[in-house]
Amino acid sequence: MFDSVGWGEILVLIVAGLFILGPERLPSAAAWAGKAIRQVREYATGAREQLRGELGPEFDELRKPLEELRGLRNFNPRTAVARSLFDDEPAKPNGYTPPKPTPPPARLERNEVPPVDPDAT
Repeated sequence: MFDSVGWGEILVLIVAGLFILGPERLPSAAAWAGKAIRQVREYATGAREQLRGELGPEFDELRKPLEELRGLRNFNPRTAVARSLFDDEPAKPNGYTPPKPTPPPARLERNEVPPVDPDAT
């Protein structure tokens, strides 16, 4: 739960709690917050187990897209760009194949009139 919260942020929260609540009420507030977090975890675990019991093997199929989304949290754009530029076979998520680039039009010779599309003007 506290994966993205570092020690600096926790220290700032403790100091802010000292100023807001005072030293006499801070321990009871911290105990209350701990109990609340523990109770939320128990509710989440119970709900997950209830879903797993009701859905059976379909529960794992529902979790697969969520696991893929969790993998996107560690997405590094530099690595993705480097992989797409320097790998022979770029990764094709979801079976998407990018269109092949069209060749540039031929250059006109000197004094050659370019083609005109009357519908475009």
